[in-house]
Amino acid sequence: MPISVTTSKTCLSLVFALALSAHAADAPKVSPARSPAEAGLTDIRTLVPDIAEDIRYAGRDNFTGAVVDGYRAPKCFLRTAAAEALARVERALRNEGYALRVWDCYRPARAVAAFVRWAGDLSDTSTKAAHYPNLGKNALLGEYIAPVSGHSRGATVDLTLMRCTTGRCEPLDMGTGFDFFDPRAHTDDPAIDAAQRANRQRLLRAMAAQGFVNYPQEWWHYSLPSAAAADTLYDVPVE
Repeated sequence: MPISVTTSKTCLSLVFALALSAHAADAPKVSPARSPAEAGLTDIRTLVPDIAEDIRYAGRDNFTGAVVDGYRAPKCFLRTAAAEALARVERALRNEGYALRVWDCYRPARAVAAFVRWAGDLSDTSTKAAHYPNLGKNALLGEYIAPVSGHSRGATVDLTLMRCTTGRCEPLDMGTGFDFFDPRAHTDDPAIDAAQRANRQRLLRAMAAQGFVNYPQEWWHYSLPSAAAADTLYDVPVE
């Protein structure tokens, strides 16, 4: 017998709730910090004033199709050590004729909760063509959208690479766009062409040189473990 959308959503919510319960003992705590300064977060533009930013969750051009809870301004905050490391990456790339474009940095815990709510609403598929054309929305929760994000620890960044000539920088072809939920977004996916692979590897080398580690299922996602608050999440709004 076919399962209705309502029944499917109920089952999905139940499974997710049980999973959260099972891991509650291991869940990181949420910091009581009320400001970026209290959370030890630095605006990357205090270190690189002209870094290219396109903070997607502060606008509607993202997989939810809406401004995400917790994003009150299009800014990139990171734990200070991570911000300093990212600034070093940018300086090194500029010396080689390249530059970064940043899509997301520190992410409030409330934004992650908003992602989970969006993933549970199986009736809203308005961004499917752009972000998950080959998957059903019911496949996103867990593998692609998790209830806890390293971004909320303040040392993870989503970004891409640009080539710069005569004062103008253009994004390189990386094989997929940002937040494309598909195996083609895996950093070493065999389906991408040689030029796309070379571009991903150039970004990987530049970030690794300053200690950043790539999440292999998302070519744009990098973390600096030494700068993260291992057992603490932050929920300070981005403003």
